[in-house]
Amino acid sequence: MTTTPSSRAPARTVPDVTGTLVHTAHVLNTHLAAALSEVGLLQREQCVLVHALEGERTQGQLAELARMDKTTMVVTVDGLEKAGYAERRPSSTDRRARIIHVTEAGAEIAARGQEVVDRVHREVLDTLPAAQRDLLVAALEGLAEGPLAEPVAHDQPVRRARQARR
Repeated sequence: MTTTPSSRAPARTVPDVTGTLVHTAHVLNTHLAAALSEVGLLQREQCVLVHALEGERTQGQLAELARMDKTTMVVTVDGLEKAGYAERRPSSTDRRARIIHVTEAGAEIAARGQEVVDRVHREVLDTLPAAQRDLLVAALEGLAEGPLAEPVAHDQPVRRARQARR
């Protein structure tokens, strides 16, 4: 009779919330990336366009809203400008600042992109019964607005996964 050696791994005392959220976020991001490619946008481009359409915002303000580092933001806006979707313009309130202005073509592609994003989110949420869907969304919003609203400062910050360029 052979015996299997016992695991030396520590026992979990609570569910692996990090693992579950990281995995589901990754898979959802892959779905969104694939779906947004239908209209020729990257997720970060869609995010920047939508936030820029909400009001006059600088590149730095948009980077913060989109949770992007400055380098990624510059590359993203460069791509949007090259595609004719956005322009860097002087701010109407601060002559030292430049804002990201969304062109008419940019507004149209952002609207198409939002339809895609909404479709993907709807498809995912529709896999759950309505009561679970509402609870999940409320719980995630509660975490995002509460204990998980801001990252914790740390000597070795956690990096976000890079998104491949088209």
